[in-house]
Amino acid sequence: MSVEFVSRPDFTRADAGIVKTGTWDVGTPERQRRTVGAIPDAWAGREWPQPGPLSYTVHAAEDGKTFFPYARWKDEESYRAYARGGRDARNDGVDAAVPGIERLGPHTYELYRSASLGGPDAREPGCVVIVDVEFEGADRARQRDWVDAVFEALGTDPAPAPGGIGGHFHVSTDGTRVLNYAQWVSAQAHADALAGHGNGVGSWTPQWERVQNHPGTTGGGVHRYTPALSLRPGVQGR
Repeated sequence: MSVEFVSRPDFTRADAGIVKTGTWDVGTPERQRRTVGAIPDAWAGREWPQPGPLSYTVHAAEDGKTFFPYARWKDEESYRAYARGGRDARNDGVDAAVPGIERLGPHTYELYRSASLGGPDAREPGCVVIVDVEFEGADRARQRDWVDAVFEALGTDPAPAPGGIGGHFHVSTDGTRVLNYAQWVSAQAHADALAGHGNGVGSWTPQWERVQNHPGTTGGGVHRYTPALSLRPGVQGR
């Protein structure tokens, strides 16, 4: 099965049961550039693995030294079978070009809800903003309550920030984290939204205040990335 290069993940696939994410630390901007070049060679030089991910996307961080890999899978068993049979060969190909990559993770998520942020979803994102939220202890209902609160805040915001394309909210399978995969037209649009609002990208409203002060949250972070490349099986395998 061949490898197809695409612009971004397909969030509409009903057969994607889980998502695996993590962080790669390569150390320097020069090594970051080399890694972007090494990944296509490691994948395109081989047939798409079976079982394998439904899509595999890599994002380069603004810090010039890290990556955010995002892979959609049918289920946990498919991931484990791939890890046993094919993952090392592809990682070895990348590591041969860029030795010493530090890989952190993965975390496992399920896509819970997706939203438009005020623009046509067909626009290509120039920036992906990853919002991590961590909770005290495992509580799957609390994860969903937080995401639902964000949707209420988005829906009642009197002045939504321009430049947003879409947000895809994931809940971790262990009940302790939420991840928002937010697509923006550019990094500058996101930076302007943060600078122009007093409560993240949201206006000063009771709904956004409830999001910011939701019970049980213990930490998290916001990081901007440039989409570097996205891969999926060729058309005959879809």
